[in-house]
Amino acid sequence: MGTAERRGAPEEGVSARGTALREPEASDRDISGNRHVTTERRDSPSVRRESPARAVPAGQARATYRPLWVEEPARRRRMPDPVRTAAVRAVLVIAVTLIQAMVAFLCTLAGSWLAFPMVISSVVSTVLATWAALDIWVTRQVWNQRNGVVSTPSSTARSLRRERRKARRQARATERAHERIRSQGGAGQLSHS
Repeated sequence: MGTAERRGAPEEGVSARGTALREPEASDRDISGNRHVTTERRDSPSVRRESPARAVPAGQARATYRPLWVEEPARRRRMPDPVRTAAVRAVLVIAVTLIQAMVAFLCTLAGSWLAFPMVISSVVSTVLATWAALDIWVTRQVWNQRNGVVSTPSSTARSLRRERRKARRQARATERAHERIRSQGGAGQLSHS
């Protein structure tokens, strides 16, 4: 509270200060603990802008409940599930590789018998970690080729769409033919009797 605000009317200052120090009681029974409750004076500019219909005499404080977090839309779309799985697998393999390398280094410094097996396993883990990192890239490329919009003539996604469209057209054509025969009442059919 600034000096200019303290010099206001003495009765306003006392009531506002007393309200600001206490936490207001919760009006709902569901709300326990008012850690995220702030008090605002009715004559503050932010409150004045809200709605003129709910005007309360100046000097009275009210409780304003702020949300714990504000949801924001995602900046990027979610990764496809196969790519996400490959990324998680790569992170786990790389983490294990780093732990093995550190254990091998510490065992070497300590002169332990475990140093040699740990160095060998670290080399093998490094190869696996490289493969796992490349697997993310390969999985992403394969997913884009099959499901993504790729503007190359050899795109598998394009040919799959073409095949689906062709199958749908054929299904519609046969459906129309059957519908035409039904609507004619079987006049064009040969009798088997």
